Amino acid sequence: METDPHQLRDLIRLALLEDIGDGDHSSLSAVPADAIKRAHLLVKQDGILAGVDIALIIFEETALFYGDPVLKIEVLLKDGSAVKKGDIVLNVEGNARLILKSERLVLNIMQRMSGIATYARQMTDLISDLPVKLLDTRKTTPNFRIFEKMAVTIGGAVNHRMGLYDMIMLKDNHVDYAGGITKAIESANNYIKQTGRNLKIEIETRNLKEVKEVLSVGQVDIIMLDNFSLEDMREAVKLINGRFETEASGNITEKTLRAVAETGVDGVSSGALTHQARSLDLSLKAF
Repeated sequence: METDPHQLRDLIRLALLEDIGDGDHSSLSAVPADAIKRAHLLVKQDGILAGVDIALIIFEETALFYGDPVLKIEVLLKDGSAVKKGDIVLNVEGNARLILKSERLVLNIMQRMSGIATYARQMTDLISDLPVKLLDTRKTTPNFRIFEKMAVTIGGAVNHRMGLYDMIMLKDNHVDYAGGITKAIESANNYIKQTGRNLKIEIETRNLKEVKEVLSVGQVDIIMLDNFSLEDMREAVKLINGRFETEASGNITEKTLRAVAETGVDGVSSGALTHQARSLDLSLKAF
């Protein structure tokens, strides 16, 4: 996934405004303006680390946004590292008020990202010996998708699409509203020709009959097999026979992933990667 650095920074600035408002009155009231202090980012739970690079941007943006002096940061562990309770991720030194202004946003983002990366690693490890991709979905937190998608890749899974704009995905409602599979595919291809856009087309199928209709029409890149039984999924893969890329979806968790991946599909998409992951416990402690 290509990440726009300006978009990242815009989201971080908005998050700082949301948290700090007209001032961090706790720090302003209790901490001397010229106090120079140190803190370290402490791991309190085993998992996969994600968001270190984002934390550095947060510290930098907080200093720029509020006119504070830049902090000195020593990074000890990088994104993607397997961490255990008691590990130190980074040390930070500088203006105490700035450290405190940055603290919660750093932790909120890193804990969420690390939780997703940890779950993604657990899931990908289940199928690491198979020629299949584990894909994420658009089931993400509004205005936080970019961070969650980054965490997915740090954990070893693959970003599917970022939003509605970078692929044509004809799901069941699109098909029904368009008047059926054939009409939906034909309309999508006409749209691409008329607009000159370079977009892949994926279509969702709900049963073997719909798979056969897609095969008769063609003109797609990916066929999604949604909530198929394992038997029907294997049959669908045989019918498609490599003509198009295949993606399995529907209630994919660590309990179901392996069996679905063994049916021969090219990819398995799982919304659970983002909406079921639990945050990893981290803390910023003075020392």
